[in-house]
Amino acid sequence: MNIYISGRGAFAVQVAEALLDEGHKISGVAAPRLRQGQSDESNASSWDRLRTWAYPRSIAWTDSAELRAAHVPDGVDVIVAAHSHAFLGRRTRARASVATIGYHPSLLPLHRGRDAIRWTIRDGDRVTGGSVYHLTERTDGGPLAAQEHLFVPPGSTAQSLWREHLAPLGVRLLLRVVADLAGGRRVEVPQDERFATWEPAMGAPPLFKPELIALPGTTSVEGSRWAIHSR
Repeated sequence: MNIYISGRGAFAVQVAEALLDEGHKISGVAAPRLRQGQSDESNASSWDRLRTWAYPRSIAWTDSAELRAAHVPDGVDVIVAAHSHAFLGRRTRARASVATIGYHPSLLPLHRGRDAIRWTIRDGDRVTGGSVYHLTERTDGGPLAAQEHLFVPPGSTAQSLWREHLAPLGVRLLLRVVADLAGGRRVEVPQDERFATWEPAMGAPPLFKPELIALPGTTSVEGSRWAIHSR
């Protein structure tokens, strides 16, 4: 399969390497120009890791902030979003002849949003997991292609949960879905909107979050959940 990767950081590189090991081709990548907090464009060590990985391999790179359909080369079978914060529009997704998929570190439709792992830890979830889904116009809302759960180890931080558990799970699930697509097997399970939650990025200004607010006729459950009394 010819794969185009939109992503960032170590996770995107791990996904790229794993796909190459499985015999797939990386036709191009989109990644941020610089690592977070860096500002020296002339210093290659400050580039995002996916960009740094692509450069010596002569793999075409574009800044993910500027990614458009024209940047995706002809002949791409699958676009993979691997820790990508870039929105892939309809025309960009249409450049993939088979599918455009992404990995989200939660049991979608739970914890949609950029800081899913941090909200998992903040809310004290005992079970989490990873989801590979088909990208659509709705952020983190496309049909599921694969999903697995895992228990949150006691004492986990967002960093340890990602590094030790959710990132390796993401690589494995993405490989599974790409293998399914290569074999002509396309799984699309609609997300159940009854259970959907969405949280803002933790660095963003506070937003209205109804499940954290006590309303008349409600009672708190586990500190951050609210159940409506039937009358």
